[in-house]
Formats: sequence, structure tokens, C-alpha cells
Amino acid sequence: MAVLLLADVNGGQLATDSVAKTLTAVAGLGEIHVLVAGQGGDAAAAEAAGLAGVSKVLFADGHDYCHGMAEATAALVVGLASSYTHICAPATAAAKNVLPRVAALLDVMVLSDVTAVIDSETFERPIYAGNAIQTVKSGDKVKVFTVRTAAFAAAGTGGAAAVEKVTGATAEGLSSWVEDKVAASDRPELTSAKIVVSGGRGVGSEADFALIEALADKLGAAVGASRAAVDSGFAPNDWQVGQTGKVVAPALYVAIGISGAIQHLAGMKDSKVIVAINKDEEAPIFQIADYGLVADLFQAVPEMTQKV
Repeated sequence: MAVLLLADVNGGQLATDSVAKTLTAVAGLGEIHVLVAGQGGDAAAAEAAGLAGVSKVLFADGHDYCHGMAEATAALVVGLASSYTHICAPATAAAKNVLPRVAALLDVMVLSDVTAVIDSETFERPIYAGNAIQTVKSGDKVKVFTVRTAAFAAAGTGGAAAVEKVTGATAEGLSSWVEDKVAASDRPELTSAKIVVSGGRGVGSEADFALIEALADKLGAAVGASRAAVDSGFAPNDWQVGQTGKVVAPALYVAIGISGAIQHLAGMKDSKVIVAINKDEEAPIFQIADYGLVADLFQAVPEMTQKV
């Protein structure tokens, strides 16, 4: 058996954490080839080759695969699919755009957010906002799936895989890149951060969300938000943590003014240590918190920030 792992590459840079964790997830399935697609991805291909467990890196150095162009990338993957029993990727926004297209073109099912690989045909994935774990056995000739990386440790380095250049279809004409609007930040990336400080509806306003950001900056943390906070305009969409946002599992998760709706818990309950600050002592967030503080966040958070 052989596995094709589609790497997440942004601006020519490998998303090392997500790729390394996906490597751990599929380590028992056979020889693993990592596909790096996009012009200027030479450094990303070389970095992927250095990850432990990688047998070969396939590098498609084509401009059509840049900027997360899903149609072109899906066409490339399908062209390579005949050599593989499994096609996977970390469950990022980019992969969730590509792999369903790959599965449709191959006429197979796609499994999303896999949290355990039982054997070559059997996988586990969360359903009902993480309240149940579904075991799925696939009889498809090619298994196509995304991996929820929060459930796995990252593979190490020290590999020395060969890098092989490949070419493929581009799905020319289906779509074209216009522009990227990227929010620059000095903070860690949310899904790979060791510490996350999140704010909810209880923060009250976009201006008061500065309290959350100030504490995060003191801790060297990423900033997250509940869907209620995002919907209220307190925080941008890419900060959203939860079932319809990003799934995180940091060493420390600080939930401030977040009640703990099941949709939010689905995105952060695997965090190693959870600290909750809420003035409502009946808030559901306290049921899963390792440490809970019943207090007014407008008093507690500035004091905490000052003392850090």
C-alpha cells in the first residue's frame, strides 16, 4: 500500500505542523509520498523531505497550483491517484476544498476529520459536534480523507527522502486567481499555537476584545473567538474556534466570557488544560474546565494581564 499526502503550502512555505501530524496519523498505512504543489515551493519540498516517515516528495512546480486553486490541484491529484491506495491531507480549509473534488472525480466517498486510523479500511471520526465517534469502514478502491491534526503528535525530523518533480493536469479555464487578502499577524497561527486565549459574547464589544488580545500578547498566545463573538462583529472569522470554525488542541486554552455551547466545545475540548473565566457560575464551560474563575472578566482579565 502507498499513501499520497497532500501538503498544505502557503506562499511557498510548508505548513509543517499540520503535515507532520498527518504523517503520524497515517504512519501505519504503508509508504508515504508527500505532494507539494505550487510554483516556488522548492523550500517547502525540501522541508517535507526532511520529515521522519516520508519516503518520497513529489513536487509539482506549476503556477496553476498556487494560491490554493482547488480545481487545478484536484486534477493533479487525480492524475497521480492510480499509484495509491490512500489519499489524505490535514483537515485545513485548503484540503477541504480539494479532497471532496478529488473524491468526486474518482467516484469514491470522502471521510472528513479523521481522528484515528484503525486499519487500512477503518477510520474514526467525530459526529454530532463531537458527542459521538463514528467508526467507518470503506470498501472504496482509493480511500480519500482529511485528518483532524489536533488528535496527533507531530512526526519528527531527520528524514532524507528524495524529491521528484511531477507534472499533471491543470483544469485550465475552470477558475483563475484574482487576489489574496491575507491578514498579517505576529501572533502564532491559531491551529498550531501552544496557548490560545479566546473571547466570547460576554466580552461585549469589538473595542473590549482588546482585553483578550492584550492577555494573549503577554502569554505569547494566539487569539480565538466563539461563533457568537464573530457573529456579533467582535472578532474576524479566521479567529473562530468551534464546530464551524477551527479545531485546536493547545497546551493551554483560556476561555473568557464564553458560555460553552456544544458547538464551541467541539473545537477546543481536546486542549490539555482549559481555564474558564465567566461571571455565570452555571455556564457549561465550567463542566469541562480544569480551572474555573467565577468573576467579572472586565476586572479579572486586566488584573491577570498585569500579573503575567
